Amino acid sequence: MTAGTFEGQYVWHPAADDRLLARACMDVRAGRYLSAHEILKDSRGDFEVRAHRSLVLASEAADSDLAERWLAEEPGPEAALLWARVTMLRALRMTEAGDPREGTLVRMAQVACERAAEQMPDDPTPWLVLLALARVLDYRDPAPEGLLTSPPGPWRLFSHILRRAPWHREAHHRFLAYFFTRNGGSTSARWDVATFLSQRAPASSPLRLLPLVALVEDYDPSALLADRTWEQPQWRSTALGISRNWLPSVDGYRFTPVLDLAYLAHALFMAKCEFEAREAFTAMGPYASRMPWSVFGEPEHQLTRARRMCGLPIPGG
Repeated sequence: MTAGTFEGQYVWHPAADDRLLARACMDVRAGRYLSAHEILKDSRGDFEVRAHRSLVLASEAADSDLAERWLAEEPGPEAALLWARVTMLRALRMTEAGDPREGTLVRMAQVACERAAEQMPDDPTPWLVLLALARVLDYRDPAPEGLLTSPPGPWRLFSHILRRAPWHREAHHRFLAYFFTRNGGSTSARWDVATFLSQRAPASSPLRLLPLVALVEDYDPSALLADRTWEQPQWRSTALGISRNWLPSVDGYRFTPVLDLAYLAHALFMAKCEFEAREAFTAMGPYASRMPWSVFGEPEHQLTRARRMCGLPIPGG
């Protein structure tokens, strides 16, 4: 399927309409890594695609020995990158589970990051491993000027990545996540960082979505009129501005940015901007992500409800 069409069911796989990635994922599940090598090598000149593909492939490979076998049998930049991503995901799982092996996995991920970075010094992707693990590694660099709360964090590492790719999507989202309350941050720091990062991004950048990501993270269903938050002028204006300045560029993407579109569609729907939400949903086509819908209930139910109220087709409809 292609984005813009809906054939009666959602497609939840993060490969979305990147058909080469979807095929490589199937091969990885079957224990083969040749196609993974080909699509990662093909994306060396596009850091956004390389980051997305390597993360999706790692999520498929994390429960098998494929990354280890690939690194042993045919070492190279792509094998090293996938190994770094796999060790990152495993370390995060251990951290979230409170597993005593967490320290060992984190150290493995650090070494894997450094080795992958040595093979392709200009590639920011390996450094995302350390950024994802920053809360465990306890980076406490002083914040630059311009932030009200001056929250300490992995600022030097973030700057190291931005020197290679100034508007790197995953880097910005990983960095913001460091300041989430569930990761040891604070509400004030989260808002300060989200505002700072989004305001420095171009108007046509999907990074303008960062405050809307923070808004979902801050959602408290027990708060008075919680679901009316998105109707406030500042959030309605933010969502409409992204719809106007970023959404038209999505047609030029190599793959549909499903997660960003989902956050935008959700914000517009909650702000009672159904017409604009409909455009964002249409750009998603049949592809779906569990965030941000899972914060508000069962994700398929929440997505279906929003699409129905925007007058769009739904499964079984």
